[in-house]
Amino acid sequence: MLSLPVLAFAAALPAAGDWVPMRWPSSDPRSLDLLSGTPVNCLLLEPRSWSAEFSAAAASQGIVTLGVIRPDQAELAARAGPAGLNGVVLEGVFDKPVAAGGLTVIEMPPRARLRFDPPPVVLATSQGVWPGIDAAEEESKAAPSGAPWIHTNSGFLRFVRAMTTAPVWMGCQPPPGVVFPAARYLQAVGDAAITGARWVISLDQDLNQRLLARDPPALRDWNRIASHVHFFEQHREWRRMELTGGLALVQDTGSGGLLSGGILDMIAVKHTPVRAVPGRYLDDTRMRGARMAVNVDPAALDEARKETLRRFTRGGGTLLTAPPGWKFPPPRDDRITLDKEDIAILDSIWREISSMTGRHNLGVRLFNVASTLSTLSSPAAGRPLVLQLVNYSDYPVENITAHILGRFTRADLYEPGGAAPKKLAPYESEDGTGVDIDRVSTVAALVLE
Repeated sequence: MLSLPVLAFAAALPAAGDWVPMRWPSSDPRSLDLLSGTPVNCLLLEPRSWSAEFSAAAASQGIVTLGVIRPDQAELAARAGPAGLNGVVLEGVFDKPVAAGGLTVIEMPPRARLRFDPPPVVLATSQGVWPGIDAAEEESKAAPSGAPWIHTNSGFLRFVRAMTTAPVWMGCQPPPGVVFPAARYLQAVGDAAITGARWVISLDQDLNQRLLARDPPALRDWNRIASHVHFFEQHREWRRMELTGGLALVQDTGSGGLLSGGILDMIAVKHTPVRAVPGRYLDDTRMRGARMAVNVDPAALDEARKETLRRFTRGGGTLLTAPPGWKFPPPRDDRITLDKEDIAILDSIWREISSMTGRHNLGVRLFNVASTLSTLSSPAAGRPLVLQLVNYSDYPVENITAHILGRFTRADLYEPGGAAPKKLAPYESEDGTGVDIDRVSTVAALVLE
Protein backbone atom coordinates (compact mmCIF):
# COMPACT_ATOMS: atom_id res chain seq x y z
CA MET A 1 0.00 0.00 0.00
CA LEU A 2 1.04 3.59 -0.54
CA SER A 3 2.44 5.34 2.49
CA LEU A 4 0.32 8.06 4.08
CA PRO A 5 2.53 10.92 2.83
CA VAL A 6 2.11 9.72 -0.76
CA LEU A 7 -1.66 9.34 -0.37
CA ALA A 8 -1.90 12.86 0.97
CA PHE A 9 -0.51 14.26 -2.25
CA ALA A 10 -2.15 11.81 -4.69
CA ALA A 11 -5.04 14.17 -5.46
CA ALA A 12 -2.58 16.75 -6.76
CA LEU A 13 -1.07 14.42 -9.34
CA PRO A 14 -1.86 15.10 -13.01
CA ALA A 15 -4.19 12.92 -15.07
CA ALA A 16 -2.60 10.42 -17.45
CA GLY A 17 -3.38 12.54 -20.50
CA ASP A 18 -1.22 15.30 -19.03
CA TRP A 19 1.76 13.18 -18.06
CA VAL A 20 5.02 14.50 -19.53
CA PRO A 21 7.32 11.46 -19.22
CA MET A 22 11.05 11.05 -18.73
CA ARG A 23 13.33 8.12 -17.94
CA TRP A 24 14.96 9.22 -14.70
CA PRO A 25 18.47 8.01 -13.77
CA SER A 26 18.46 8.57 -10.01
CA SER A 27 16.74 7.57 -6.77
CA ASP A 28 18.13 10.57 -4.89
CA PRO A 29 15.26 12.92 -3.92
CA ARG A 30 17.66 15.84 -4.30
CA SER A 31 17.88 15.11 -8.04
CA LEU A 32 14.27 16.25 -8.39
CA ASP A 33 15.55 19.83 -8.15
CA LEU A 34 16.69 19.40 -11.76
CA LEU A 35 13.02 19.20 -12.79
CA SER A 36 12.06 22.46 -11.12
CA GLY A 37 10.59 24.83 -13.69
CA THR A 38 10.26 22.12 -16.33
CA PRO A 39 7.01 20.49 -17.52
CA VAL A 40 8.27 16.98 -16.70
CA ASN A 41 5.78 15.43 -14.27
CA CYS A 42 6.10 11.68 -14.84
CA LEU A 43 9.26 9.67 -14.17
CA LEU A 44 10.02 6.17 -15.46
CA LEU A 45 12.30 4.46 -12.96
CA GLU A 46 14.44 1.36 -13.31
CA PRO A 47 14.04 -1.12 -10.40
CA ARG A 48 17.33 -0.02 -8.82
CA SER A 49 15.80 3.45 -8.37
CA TRP A 50 12.56 2.40 -6.69
CA SER A 51 12.22 3.79 -3.17
CA ALA A 52 9.34 5.01 -1.04
CA GLU A 53 11.39 8.06 -0.03
CA PHE A 54 11.92 9.11 -3.65
CA SER A 55 8.29 8.43 -4.60
CA ALA A 56 7.03 10.51 -1.68
CA ALA A 57 9.35 13.39 -2.60
CA ALA A 58 8.18 13.22 -6.21
CA ALA A 59 4.51 13.12 -5.22
CA SER A 60 5.00 16.19 -3.01
CA GLN A 61 6.00 18.04 -6.19
CA GLY A 62 3.09 16.68 -8.25
CA ILE A 63 5.28 14.17 -10.08
CA VAL A 64 4.03 10.68 -10.99
CA THR A 65 6.44 7.75 -10.59
CA LEU A 66 6.22 4.63 -12.76
CA GLY A 67 8.40 1.56 -12.36
CA VAL A 68 9.83 0.02 -15.53
CA ILE A 69 9.55 -3.78 -15.61
CA ARG A 70 10.91 -6.05 -18.34
CA PRO A 71 9.76 -9.60 -19.15
CA ASP A 72 12.39 -11.30 -16.97
CA GLN A 73 11.46 -9.07 -14.01
CA ALA A 74 7.70 -9.67 -13.77
CA GLU A 75 7.93 -10.66 -10.11
CA LEU A 76 9.09 -7.12 -9.29
CA ALA A 77 5.55 -5.83 -9.80
CA ALA A 78 4.79 -6.84 -6.20
CA ARG A 79 7.39 -4.29 -5.03
CA ALA A 80 5.84 -1.35 -6.88
CA GLY A 81 3.16 -0.59 -4.29
CA PRO A 82 5.44 -0.70 -1.23
CA ALA A 83 7.89 1.52 -3.13
CA GLY A 84 5.18 4.16 -3.40
CA LEU A 85 5.01 4.04 -7.19
CA ASN A 86 1.87 5.18 -8.99
CA GLY A 87 2.11 2.50 -11.64
CA VAL A 88 4.31 0.27 -13.75
CA VAL A 89 5.48 0.29 -17.36
CA LEU A 90 5.73 -3.18 -18.90
CA GLU A 91 8.49 -2.72 -21.48
CA GLY A 92 8.78 -5.65 -23.89
CA VAL A 93 6.79 -8.81 -24.63
CA PHE A 94 5.11 -10.44 -21.63
CA ASP A 95 3.72 -13.96 -22.02
CA LYS A 96 1.49 -13.71 -18.96
CA PRO A 97 -0.51 -10.91 -17.31
CA VAL A 98 1.38 -9.01 -14.64
CA ALA A 99 -0.42 -8.33 -11.35
CA ALA A 100 0.36 -4.78 -10.26
CA GLY A 101 -1.84 -4.62 -7.17
CA GLY A 102 -4.32 -2.17 -8.65
CA LEU A 103 -1.69 0.32 -9.81
CA THR A 104 -1.80 1.91 -13.25
CA VAL A 105 -0.31 -0.39 -15.89
CA ILE A 106 1.14 0.95 -19.14
CA GLU A 107 2.21 -1.53 -21.77
CA MET A 108 5.25 -0.56 -23.86
CA PRO A 109 5.60 -3.46 -26.31
CA PRO A 110 7.21 -3.67 -29.74
CA ARG A 111 5.15 -1.93 -32.40
CA ALA A 112 3.82 -5.22 -33.76
CA ARG A 113 2.24 -6.00 -30.36
CA LEU A 114 0.42 -2.70 -29.83
CA ARG A 115 -3.16 -3.17 -28.64
CA PHE A 116 -5.48 -0.40 -29.76
CA ASP A 117 -8.82 -1.70 -28.46
CA PRO A 118 -10.01 -0.85 -25.94
CA PRO A 119 -8.08 2.44 -25.75
CA PRO A 120 -5.39 2.09 -23.06
CA VAL A 121 -4.47 4.65 -20.42
CA VAL A 122 -1.45 5.45 -22.59
CA LEU A 123 -0.48 3.81 -25.87
CA ALA A 124 3.29 3.43 -25.83
CA THR A 125 6.13 1.65 -27.58
CA SER A 126 9.87 1.67 -27.01
CA GLN A 127 10.62 0.86 -30.66
CA GLY A 128 11.65 3.80 -32.76
CA VAL A 129 14.40 5.18 -34.95
CA TRP A 130 16.49 7.96 -33.47
CA PRO A 131 15.33 11.16 -35.22
CA GLY A 132 17.76 13.16 -37.30
CA ILE A 133 19.85 13.16 -40.46
CA ASP A 134 22.74 10.72 -40.32
CA ALA A 135 25.68 12.41 -42.05
CA ALA A 136 27.19 9.13 -43.28
CA GLU A 137 23.90 7.85 -44.67
CA GLU A 138 23.13 11.25 -46.16
CA GLU A 139 26.13 10.85 -48.44
CA SER A 140 25.18 7.34 -49.56
CA LYS A 141 21.42 7.35 -49.98
CA ALA A 142 18.27 9.40 -50.21
CA ALA A 143 14.61 8.69 -49.77
CA PRO A 144 12.68 7.44 -52.85
CA SER A 145 11.41 11.00 -53.21
CA GLY A 146 14.99 12.24 -53.72
CA ALA A 147 14.87 14.28 -50.51
CA PRO A 148 17.41 13.93 -47.67
CA TRP A 149 17.09 10.70 -45.72
CA ILE A 150 15.52 11.86 -42.45
CA HIS A 151 15.23 9.30 -39.69
CA THR A 152 11.79 9.92 -38.20
CA ASN A 153 9.02 8.18 -36.28
CA SER A 154 6.45 10.72 -37.42
CA GLY A 155 4.84 8.55 -40.13
CA PHE A 156 4.26 5.74 -37.64
CA LEU A 157 2.97 8.25 -35.10
CA ARG A 158 0.58 9.81 -37.64
CA PHE A 159 -0.91 6.37 -38.18
CA VAL A 160 -1.12 5.58 -34.46
CA ARG A 161 -2.79 8.92 -33.73
CA ALA A 162 -5.44 8.01 -36.31
CA MET A 163 -5.93 4.64 -34.62
CA THR A 164 -6.51 5.75 -31.03
CA THR A 165 -7.83 8.49 -28.79
CA ALA A 166 -5.34 7.55 -26.05
CA PRO A 167 -2.24 9.62 -25.28
CA VAL A 168 0.68 8.31 -27.36
CA TRP A 169 4.25 7.89 -26.10
CA MET A 170 7.32 7.23 -28.22
CA GLY A 171 9.81 5.58 -25.87
CA CYS A 172 12.89 5.20 -28.07
CA GLN A 173 16.24 5.67 -26.31
CA PRO A 174 19.65 6.88 -27.53
CA PRO A 175 21.68 4.03 -29.06
CA PRO A 176 24.06 2.48 -26.49
CA GLY A 177 27.45 4.15 -26.28
CA VAL A 178 26.43 7.18 -28.32
CA VAL A 179 26.90 10.72 -27.01
CA PHE A 180 24.55 13.15 -28.73
CA PRO A 181 24.74 16.94 -28.97
CA ALA A 182 21.72 18.75 -27.56
CA ALA A 183 20.31 19.37 -31.04
CA ARG A 184 19.55 15.67 -31.52
CA TYR A 185 17.37 15.71 -28.41
CA LEU A 186 15.51 18.76 -29.64
CA GLN A 187 14.77 16.87 -32.84
CA ALA A 188 13.46 13.90 -30.84
CA VAL A 189 11.13 16.19 -28.90
CA GLY A 190 9.78 17.79 -32.05
CA ASP A 191 9.58 14.57 -34.07
CA ALA A 192 6.93 13.20 -31.71
CA ALA A 193 5.25 16.47 -30.75
CA ILE A 194 4.29 17.65 -34.24
CA THR A 195 2.11 14.55 -34.60
CA GLY A 196 0.45 15.07 -31.20
CA ALA A 197 2.51 12.40 -29.41
CA ARG A 198 5.06 12.73 -26.62
CA TRP A 199 8.62 11.48 -26.61
CA VAL A 200 9.61 9.79 -23.35
CA ILE A 201 12.67 11.92 -22.65
CA SER A 202 15.73 9.70 -22.47
CA LEU A 203 19.26 11.07 -22.23
CA ASP A 204 22.46 9.22 -23.07
CA GLN A 205 24.53 7.90 -20.17
CA ASP A 206 27.17 10.60 -20.47
CA LEU A 207 24.65 13.43 -20.34
CA ASN A 208 22.77 11.79 -17.46
CA GLN A 209 25.94 11.53 -15.40
CA ARG A 210 27.00 15.09 -16.10
CA LEU A 211 23.50 16.39 -15.40
CA LEU A 212 23.33 14.68 -12.00
CA ALA A 213 26.77 16.18 -11.24
CA ARG A 214 25.42 19.66 -12.11
CA ASP A 215 28.00 20.08 -14.85
CA PRO A 216 27.34 23.59 -16.31
CA PRO A 217 27.36 22.54 -20.01
CA ALA A 218 25.03 19.63 -19.18
CA LEU A 219 22.69 21.99 -17.33
CA ARG A 220 22.63 24.30 -20.37
CA ASP A 221 21.79 21.38 -22.65
CA TRP A 222 19.08 20.17 -20.27
CA ASN A 223 17.56 23.66 -20.12
CA ARG A 224 17.37 23.73 -23.92
CA ILE A 225 15.70 20.33 -24.02
CA ALA A 226 13.24 21.29 -21.28
CA SER A 227 12.41 24.57 -23.02
CA HIS A 228 11.44 22.69 -26.18
CA VAL A 229 9.26 20.29 -24.21
CA HIS A 230 7.71 23.31 -22.48
CA PHE A 231 7.01 24.91 -25.85
CA PHE A 232 4.74 22.08 -26.93
CA GLU A 233 3.16 21.70 -23.48
CA GLN A 234 2.30 25.41 -23.56
CA HIS A 235 0.21 24.70 -26.63
CA ARG A 236 -1.58 21.48 -25.76
CA GLU A 237 -4.48 22.58 -27.92
CA TRP A 238 -2.35 21.70 -30.96
CA ARG A 239 -2.12 18.11 -29.69
CA ARG A 240 -5.92 17.90 -29.60
CA MET A 241 -6.26 19.02 -33.21
CA GLU A 242 -6.58 16.59 -36.09
CA LEU A 243 -3.86 16.23 -38.70
CA THR A 244 -5.36 17.45 -41.91
CA GLY A 245 -4.61 17.69 -45.62
CA GLY A 246 -6.09 17.00 -49.00
CA LEU A 247 -4.33 13.62 -49.36
CA ALA A 248 -5.59 10.55 -47.48
CA LEU A 249 -3.45 7.43 -47.12
CA VAL A 250 -5.56 4.33 -46.47
CA GLN A 251 -3.53 1.64 -44.73
CA ASP A 252 -3.63 -0.54 -41.63
CA THR A 253 -1.38 -2.35 -39.18
CA GLY A 254 -0.73 -5.10 -41.71
CA SER A 255 -0.02 -2.77 -44.61
CA GLY A 256 2.80 -0.58 -43.35
CA GLY A 257 1.11 1.52 -40.68
CA LEU A 258 3.48 0.29 -37.96
CA LEU A 259 6.67 0.88 -39.97
CA SER A 260 9.01 3.84 -40.24
CA GLY A 261 10.36 4.89 -43.62
CA GLY A 262 7.16 3.84 -45.39
CA ILE A 263 4.70 5.69 -47.59
CA LEU A 264 3.58 8.17 -44.94
CA ASP A 265 7.16 9.25 -44.31
CA MET A 266 7.90 9.34 -48.02
CA ILE A 267 4.99 11.71 -48.61
CA ALA A 268 5.80 13.82 -45.55
CA VAL A 269 9.39 14.38 -46.69
CA LYS A 270 7.94 16.22 -49.70
CA HIS A 271 5.76 18.32 -47.37
CA THR A 272 2.51 17.13 -48.87
CA PRO A 273 -0.13 17.41 -46.12
CA VAL A 274 -1.33 13.84 -45.62
CA ARG A 275 -3.71 12.22 -43.19
CA ALA A 276 -3.58 8.56 -42.21
CA VAL A 277 -6.89 6.72 -42.56
CA PRO A 278 -6.83 3.24 -40.98
CA GLY A 279 -8.58 0.84 -43.33
CA ARG A 280 -10.68 -0.63 -40.52
CA TYR A 281 -12.11 2.83 -39.76
CA LEU A 282 -12.51 4.02 -43.34
CA ASP A 283 -15.80 5.89 -43.77
CA ASP A 284 -17.14 9.09 -45.29
CA THR A 285 -16.27 11.11 -42.17
CA ARG A 286 -12.61 10.10 -42.31
CA MET A 287 -12.46 11.04 -45.99
CA ARG A 288 -14.16 14.42 -45.58
CA GLY A 289 -12.04 17.19 -47.07
CA ALA A 290 -9.71 14.82 -48.96
CA ARG A 291 -9.22 15.44 -52.66
CA MET A 292 -6.84 12.57 -53.34
CA ALA A 293 -6.33 9.17 -51.75
CA VAL A 294 -3.85 6.30 -51.87
CA ASN A 295 -5.17 2.81 -51.07
CA VAL A 296 -2.17 0.76 -49.97
CA ASP A 297 -3.86 -2.65 -49.69
CA PRO A 298 -7.14 -2.84 -51.66
CA ALA A 299 -7.60 -6.56 -50.93
CA ALA A 300 -7.75 -5.88 -47.18
CA LEU A 301 -10.89 -3.73 -47.40
CA ASP A 302 -14.35 -5.21 -46.95
CA GLU A 303 -17.17 -4.31 -49.32
CA ALA A 304 -18.46 -1.45 -47.17
CA ARG A 305 -15.01 0.19 -47.10
CA LYS A 306 -14.58 -0.27 -50.84
CA GLU A 307 -17.93 1.42 -51.37
CA THR A 308 -16.69 4.38 -49.32
CA LEU A 309 -13.84 4.83 -51.80
CA ARG A 310 -16.22 4.46 -54.73
CA ARG A 311 -18.34 7.28 -53.30
CA PHE A 312 -15.14 9.28 -52.89
CA THR A 313 -14.27 8.93 -56.58
CA ARG A 314 -17.86 9.56 -57.71
CA GLY A 315 -17.68 12.80 -55.74
CA GLY A 316 -14.66 13.92 -57.75
CA GLY A 317 -11.83 12.48 -55.66
CA THR A 318 -8.75 10.93 -57.26
CA LEU A 319 -7.79 7.43 -56.08
CA LEU A 320 -4.47 5.63 -56.52
CA THR A 321 -4.10 1.97 -55.57
CA ALA A 322 -0.92 0.04 -54.87
CA PRO A 323 0.42 -2.28 -57.61
CA PRO A 324 -1.44 -5.63 -57.85
CA GLY A 325 0.10 -8.31 -55.67
CA TRP A 326 2.37 -5.91 -53.81
CA LYS A 327 2.35 -6.27 -50.05
CA PHE A 328 4.11 -4.61 -47.15
CA PRO A 329 6.06 -7.07 -45.01
CA PRO A 330 3.96 -8.29 -42.06
CA PRO A 331 4.62 -6.70 -38.66
CA ARG A 332 7.40 -8.37 -36.66
CA ASP A 333 8.80 -7.73 -33.21
CA ASP A 334 12.30 -7.18 -34.59
CA ARG A 335 11.44 -4.98 -37.56
CA ILE A 336 10.25 -1.39 -37.77
CA THR A 337 11.77 -0.28 -41.10
CA LEU A 338 11.68 -1.54 -44.66
CA ASP A 339 14.31 -3.73 -46.30
CA LYS A 340 16.21 -2.48 -49.34
CA GLU A 341 14.04 -4.64 -51.61
CA ASP A 342 10.88 -3.04 -50.22
CA ILE A 343 12.34 0.43 -50.68
CA ALA A 344 12.94 -0.36 -54.35
CA ILE A 345 9.25 -1.22 -54.77
CA LEU A 346 8.34 1.87 -52.78
CA ASP A 347 10.17 3.92 -55.38
CA SER A 348 7.68 2.83 -58.06
CA ILE A 349 4.75 3.73 -55.81
CA TRP A 350 6.32 7.09 -55.09
CA ARG A 351 6.50 7.90 -58.79
CA GLU A 352 2.76 7.25 -59.09
CA ILE A 353 1.98 9.37 -56.04
CA SER A 354 4.24 12.18 -57.23
CA SER A 355 2.55 12.12 -60.63
CA MET A 356 -0.89 12.27 -59.01
CA THR A 357 -0.16 15.08 -56.57
CA GLY A 358 2.04 17.03 -58.98
CA ARG A 359 1.95 20.73 -58.19
CA HIS A 360 -1.43 20.54 -56.46
CA ASN A 361 -1.71 22.40 -53.20
CA LEU A 362 -3.29 19.94 -50.78
CA GLY A 363 -3.24 22.32 -47.83
CA VAL A 364 0.16 23.98 -47.96
CA ARG A 365 3.19 24.06 -50.24
CA LEU A 366 6.57 24.75 -48.67
CA PHE A 367 9.79 26.01 -50.23
CA ASN A 368 13.41 25.92 -48.93
CA VAL A 369 12.65 23.23 -46.35
CA ALA A 370 14.81 20.29 -47.48
CA SER A 371 15.97 19.31 -43.98
CA THR A 372 12.62 19.74 -42.24
CA LEU A 373 9.38 17.86 -41.72
CA SER A 374 6.00 19.45 -41.14
CA THR A 375 2.44 18.72 -40.10
CA LEU A 376 -0.75 20.62 -40.79
CA SER A 377 -3.55 20.44 -38.24
CA SER A 378 -6.78 22.16 -37.32
CA PRO A 379 -9.74 21.80 -34.95
CA ALA A 380 -13.07 20.46 -36.20
CA ALA A 381 -14.18 24.00 -37.03
CA GLY A 382 -11.29 24.31 -39.50
CA ARG A 383 -9.59 27.35 -37.98
CA PRO A 384 -7.04 28.22 -36.78
CA LEU A 385 -4.72 26.25 -39.04
CA VAL A 386 -1.44 25.20 -37.44
CA LEU A 387 1.67 24.41 -39.48
CA GLN A 388 4.38 22.83 -37.31
CA LEU A 389 7.98 22.51 -38.47
CA VAL A 390 10.96 20.50 -37.19
CA ASN A 391 14.46 21.15 -38.49
CA TYR A 392 16.58 17.97 -38.50
CA SER A 393 19.82 19.60 -39.60
CA ASP A 394 22.52 21.12 -37.40
CA TYR A 395 22.08 24.59 -38.85
CA PRO A 396 19.10 26.96 -39.13
CA VAL A 397 16.80 26.79 -42.13
CA GLU A 398 16.31 30.21 -43.69
CA ASN A 399 14.05 31.97 -46.19
CA ILE A 400 11.13 29.55 -45.92
CA THR A 401 8.03 30.30 -47.96
CA ALA A 402 4.62 28.77 -47.26
CA HIS A 403 1.72 28.92 -49.72
CA ILE A 404 -1.39 28.02 -47.76
CA LEU A 405 -4.67 26.99 -49.33
CA GLY A 406 -7.36 29.52 -48.38
CA ARG A 407 -7.46 33.13 -47.30
CA PHE A 408 -5.92 34.11 -43.99
CA THR A 409 -5.40 37.58 -42.57
CA ARG A 410 -3.27 36.75 -39.54
CA ALA A 411 -0.09 34.69 -39.24
CA ASP A 412 1.74 34.24 -35.93
CA LEU A 413 5.05 32.38 -35.64
CA TYR A 414 5.69 30.58 -32.34
CA GLU A 415 9.15 29.35 -31.32
CA PRO A 416 10.65 27.95 -28.09
CA GLY A 417 11.74 30.60 -25.65
CA GLY A 418 9.73 33.35 -27.26
CA ALA A 419 7.71 35.47 -24.85
CA ALA A 420 5.22 36.29 -27.59
CA PRO A 421 4.65 35.06 -31.14
CA LYS A 422 6.20 36.95 -34.00
CA LYS A 423 3.55 38.54 -36.17
CA LEU A 424 4.19 37.87 -39.84
CA ALA A 425 2.64 39.60 -42.84
CA PRO A 426 0.47 37.25 -44.93
CA TYR A 427 -0.02 38.15 -48.57
CA GLU A 428 -2.13 36.91 -51.44
CA SER A 429 -0.69 34.05 -53.46
CA GLU A 430 -1.86 31.89 -56.32
CA ASP A 431 -3.06 29.24 -53.86
CA GLY A 432 -4.61 31.62 -51.36
CA THR A 433 -2.17 32.98 -48.77
CA GLY A 434 1.59 33.31 -48.75
CA VAL A 435 3.77 33.68 -45.65
CA ASP A 436 7.55 34.12 -45.48
CA ILE A 437 9.52 32.82 -42.49
CA ASP A 438 13.02 34.21 -42.12
CA ARG A 439 14.52 31.44 -40.03
CA VAL A 440 13.73 28.23 -38.12
CA SER A 441 16.49 27.04 -35.82
CA THR A 442 14.92 23.91 -34.35
CA VAL A 443 11.12 23.84 -34.15
CA ALA A 444 8.42 26.38 -34.91
CA ALA A 445 4.68 26.66 -35.43
CA LEU A 446 2.85 28.99 -37.79
CA VAL A 447 -0.72 29.68 -36.63
CA LEU A 448 -3.04 31.08 -39.28
CA GLU A 449 -6.43 32.70 -38.82
